[in-house]
Amino acid sequence: MFSFFKNKNSSKTKKKQTYESIKSEMEKSADYKMAFYQNPFTGVKFSLHFITTLIDGKILQEDVLPSLLSKDFNDFEDLKTLVPIVDIQISTDESMIEQKLFNGYSMLTMDASNRKFAFIATKNEMGRKVSQPEVEFSVVGPKEAFVESLSDNLNLLRKRIPIKELTVEEFNVGSITHTRVALLYLDGLTDEANVNTMRQRLQDINFDQVMDSSFVEQLIADNSISPFPQLLDSERPDRVASVLIEGKVAVMVDGSPHALIGPTTLVEFFSAYEDYFLNFIVASFFRLVRVFAVAFSILITPIYVAALTYHYELIPKDLMATLVTSRQEIPLPPILEALFLELTIELLREAGARLPTKVGQTIGIVGGIVIGTASVEAGLTSNVLLILVALAALASFTTPVYRMGNTIRILRFPFLLLAQLWGLLGIVFCFCLLMGHLLRLTSLGRPFLSPLYPPRMKDLKDALIRFPFYKQAARPQYLRTNKNVRFSSQEGKKKLDIDE
Repeated sequence: MFSFFKNKNSSKTKKKQTYESIKSEMEKSADYKMAFYQNPFTGVKFSLHFITTLIDGKILQEDVLPSLLSKDFNDFEDLKTLVPIVDIQISTDESMIEQKLFNGYSMLTMDASNRKFAFIATKNEMGRKVSQPEVEFSVVGPKEAFVESLSDNLNLLRKRIPIKELTVEEFNVGSITHTRVALLYLDGLTDEANVNTMRQRLQDINFDQVMDSSFVEQLIADNSISPFPQLLDSERPDRVASVLIEGKVAVMVDGSPHALIGPTTLVEFFSAYEDYFLNFIVASFFRLVRVFAVAFSILITPIYVAALTYHYELIPKDLMATLVTSRQEIPLPPILEALFLELTIELLREAGARLPTKVGQTIGIVGGIVIGTASVEAGLTSNVLLILVALAALASFTTPVYRMGNTIRILRFPFLLLAQLWGLLGIVFCFCLLMGHLLRLTSLGRPFLSPLYPPRMKDLKDALIRFPFYKQAARPQYLRTNKNVRFSSQEGKKKLDIDE
């Protein structure tokens, strides 16, 4: 219908389109309107073209039309002085017509100058207001979250970083959607290599639609077939502002309430931003709990299968008696028993996530209790494995980043299969494969396992444990920022001594 559906073999098709041909195509849409007017004082005839579903009619009626019908309006050059709107663009480029109209502009033409156009910003900004974070909720700290409007999101960041060095570069991504994508960084602080890498990848995106930041994350990732996310996504303006000051880059997509942050590391996916609002001892304890919970969630059921299938001698006698009692009437081997419960948990998770909120909570709670109890009473699973699977599912929820939580859920299944094949040796082999993959993984060309590998002792101050703020005087080394020192550590310690 419109010009982007023309023959792809001819790049000149769009360039050859004239004002008349574009108008004839636009008239096929019911929400395209064209209105003719004549100034009663000067006699100037003009027409306004706009998409009714994209513009704010109040702006058009109260700000634009009264100015155009005043006695001082004679030509295009009078627009910028008469119309009380900042964004007014005058051009002779006919290729801009389609782009501007579908971005909420009203186009003005005159009979005396058919080849000259004025585009007046009358866009109707619709969207939800700033609300509390839902995915990265925290008890303490700010309660603002990004929304779907790119302008509102940039406002939230500008408010937190009110300096001229905060640079915003905009791109139009998607051959059909022409989605606005913003690249953010601190000029003079962020490493140019990281900025150039992100800029090039955004410019090289060749896809017809970009509806959300997750599209961009998949299209620009270093390894698109890896289950691990290589860019950290966040809905918190305070977290994005903090990582920008550290020297990272961020990407925001119009229509998405999540920002992408890079380069990132594996340990950041187990760090909640709420950790920085707590005492460093409490925050470090919670981080270690999350790491233990992730290891427990991945390994506990494979170890159960390996121990009962191959390694009875590793089980203490008292515990062995409990396991034998719980499994004496179970007809299934441990691997089928574990797979049955794991798949049941995944079904409950998906059902709870896809149903409306109140119904989903009921399904998750009632379904888990009913199915778990019924499976034990029917003799399909043992009560010991049911407890282990429930604890593993609970432990997987401690991951503060949703995308990494999904990865943890998937990793459990290859460990289970190899545990059935080769016992503990299969678990070790699968762990080696996982570590080999993580060692090769990068984020914007930076090591994904940093600062654990390659080891960077100074960066470990904010990795698995969090040191006090006065101990974090330097920015992360792997970011290679132009200004590595954040503040004087001696001055920070001196202030602490005075307070004490």
